[in-house]
Amino acid sequence: MKISYYSFFTAIFSKRIKYLIVNILFLISANLSFSQSIVKGKISSKNNEDLSEASVILENDKRELIAYTFTDEYGNYEFQIFEKGTYYIVVNLLGYSEEKQEFSFDFGNKIKTINIVLRPKITELNEVIIENSRPISIKNDTVVFNADSFKQGNEQVIEDLLRKIPGLNIDSDGTIKVGNQEIEKVMIDGDDMFEKGYKILTKNMPVNPIDKIELLQNYSNNKHLKGIENSEKVALNLTLKDDYKRTWFGNTSLGYGLFSENRYDAKANLMNFGKKSKYYFLANLNNTGYDATGDINHLIRPYRFDEPASIGDNQNVNTLLRIGFDTPNLKEKRVSLNNTEMLSLNSIFTISDKVKLKTLGFLNTDENDFFRNGLQQFSVGNTTFTNIEDFIGRKTQITGFGKVDLTYDVSKTTTIEYIGKFNKTNEKNRSELLFNNDLLNERLNSNNQLFDQKLVYTNKFKENKVFLLSSRYVNEKTPQNYSVNQFIFEDLFSENANNTMQFSENKIQFAGVEAHLLDKKKNGDLLEVKIGNQIRIDYLNTRFELLENQNNLSFPNDYQNNLTYTTNDLYLSAKYRFKLNSFTLLTQSDFHQLFNKFENFDVEYNQKPFFIIPKIGLDWQINERNKIVTSYTYNTTNSNVLDVYSGYVQTSYRSFSRGLEEFNQLNSSSAVINYTYGSWGEKFFANSFIMYSKNNDFYSTNSIIAQNYSQSDKIIIKDRGFLSISSSFDYYFKPIKSNLKINLGVTKTNFKNIVNNSNLREVKNINTNYGFELRSGFRGFFNYHIGSKWNFNKVETTIKNDFTDNMSFLDLSFMFSDKFNIQAQAEHYFFGNLDKENNKYYFLDLEARYIVKENKLTFSLSGNNLFNTETYRNYSISDITIYQTEYRLMPRYLLLKIEYRF
Repeated sequence: MKISYYSFFTAIFSKRIKYLIVNILFLISANLSFSQSIVKGKISSKNNEDLSEASVILENDKRELIAYTFTDEYGNYEFQIFEKGTYYIVVNLLGYSEEKQEFSFDFGNKIKTINIVLRPKITELNEVIIENSRPISIKNDTVVFNADSFKQGNEQVIEDLLRKIPGLNIDSDGTIKVGNQEIEKVMIDGDDMFEKGYKILTKNMPVNPIDKIELLQNYSNNKHLKGIENSEKVALNLTLKDDYKRTWFGNTSLGYGLFSENRYDAKANLMNFGKKSKYYFLANLNNTGYDATGDINHLIRPYRFDEPASIGDNQNVNTLLRIGFDTPNLKEKRVSLNNTEMLSLNSIFTISDKVKLKTLGFLNTDENDFFRNGLQQFSVGNTTFTNIEDFIGRKTQITGFGKVDLTYDVSKTTTIEYIGKFNKTNEKNRSELLFNNDLLNERLNSNNQLFDQKLVYTNKFKENKVFLLSSRYVNEKTPQNYSVNQFIFEDLFSENANNTMQFSENKIQFAGVEAHLLDKKKNGDLLEVKIGNQIRIDYLNTRFELLENQNNLSFPNDYQNNLTYTTNDLYLSAKYRFKLNSFTLLTQSDFHQLFNKFENFDVEYNQKPFFIIPKIGLDWQINERNKIVTSYTYNTTNSNVLDVYSGYVQTSYRSFSRGLEEFNQLNSSSAVINYTYGSWGEKFFANSFIMYSKNNDFYSTNSIIAQNYSQSDKIIIKDRGFLSISSSFDYYFKPIKSNLKINLGVTKTNFKNIVNNSNLREVKNINTNYGFELRSGFRGFFNYHIGSKWNFNKVETTIKNDFTDNMSFLDLSFMFSDKFNIQAQAEHYFFGNLDKENNKYYFLDLEARYIVKENKLTFSLSGNNLFNTETYRNYSISDITIYQTEYRLMPRYLLLKIEYRF
């Protein structure tokens, strides 16, 4: 019976049915969006003044929220109604009394006009406060969303709910943005556990305990800097329902595959959020390609640019060599052939009114398989060849991470914070690579060990003056052992070897101390002075050897490194921000005195360069809706360790590279202009960004490329340009209750290099991307999300090559009842430069959920890749090669899952 079921299931999703299902989904989405009545009107004062930004709420006869909006600049509002019945219009506006009006609708398409006049309210308020039962309230810099008002019944984790909050954009990898700006963190009842690694929370925590979502604007990571620093950062705070406070609760789910290979997905959450202590324990085990953690680096190394007390955030060790475990730009669940186990234990203890302790423990094991076939066509001048790769690989990784964050409030104006981290990652990579009919076995053992200590003292010694003193120590190392069982470098070495090996030890020590003063003037001007000293020591030891079986034949002279590179940076930064009515002028100068030291095989070089980095900026707040931000910077960049090493380092099974063995400071300049219209919460929002940078000198390469190897030497070339233009537009269409997003972008670069002893070659790259998304916000049983994106690439040297790719998607949601819903996701990919038999790909995912008992027991059945698209081929170009790569994908499977909440 098992065989017959599987055969029947496969036949259903044959190629013809594939197209039929996609067409049916598009037809359903088109036909279910119509048949409605409209209520509209104008909100005005007794003096017949149009009242904009008034909150207008539509409720049914049970006083349940149906929809909400704000009046436009002329006082107009509009709602759609899909069912007959009695309704209420409720209007709120600062300075006016609440007004409520009842009306009724029968069947059929009708338009009803209801104009409402607001009466002035005698009591003046400092803030707009809408009752807690309302979907949105505004409190100074905080916008509060009532979670229940935005739930549609098909949400499982917090990320699902956040996708439905107006103004929030959630990328495919889980990155949360407000407009185009990524948030700083996601807190629970005011406490932050994960910083920039918030995806581990939003991808796992169940949504039912959430009461409110607070969007914190002009957010400061340091509470003493609130209102002093000119912050445009945003953060989210999730408040819990009273039933979920000070009690243990959680959920567990288990899914297992049907009619498919052994697939499973198990997860568990256990939580307790009290005033004195908070606990969040979670575990996830799956081999369905689900990424439960997001980018682990954001958890281990949260990076904040140019922020007070962010000293050392940009310090990390460089990795020299990776095996080709690259994946195509598809959803993680399609390309990740994984076997993952994750456990995270997180706690917050309020020891006293002055002391708070946060602990985080994280353990992750992951085993990934990769299958890739590649065709690489090389062409420069008279040299042309083709390489064929068939790659089978496995990456096994174990990561353990621990963090302690201790905060001591010495007084209401003084705080000391200590942050300690330790990370240990062991990674084993294995591959069988068939390279032009030669079978190469690659072995790479790569480890990472991080020891990171940070101490920050903050003193708000006057109402608008803050002094910070921060120090940091980082010790990180990444030793690697890499071996290949074949010898393909006969053209490089004369030894009669049959395999190679490279050992590398790359580690850093960083220590820094920084004092920072912020002085906010009464007129709004801000003075910042920062002085500090940072020392970084890089140790790079690489050893490449040629072997015959297990016997060493030689250590080639030009393929070894043993260097220590020390940079001591003594710096002073002065920044002043002037407020001139609607203009804000920024002037900044950074002074750097460097002490560079380079030791390689007992040869020592020293350098003491001094340079100044000036910056000027101008912000123009034209009116409430229009703003222009501009800046210009002249920058100087010091060489890092990967720029100065003198011996070749193996960077892949057939590639070597080396640096310049000399100090350099490279100069560049950049100009930025950014224009915004409206804000993220308005009906229409537009944002345009232009950046141009010019490198007076830059690092390029002089490469020798042959069929079996490539060698690249760094060189310095004059003049490189980079231009980036992007625009995004958001518009809310009231008649169809849908939000339209349009994105446009152009990037143009030019640089120069040398290949195979050619003359200096100029390379021009142009990338253009454009697309749209339309997402509905119906309160009924149906919703959709549809979009399409195009990408054009062009490379021009002595020859020209270009192509255009397209990706389209359609997501449908059907809420048949409070207990039963179905979600469908369809995707289509098109590649312009592939042959017609391989340039189109279709994917379809379905999930059906049935709630047996609300907030207790749920069953679901999900199908992934129902068209069973087993391989995926894409196309890319560079100035010297054309790549065609085929990847193996996660096969079709059905997963039956049971979830229990407690």
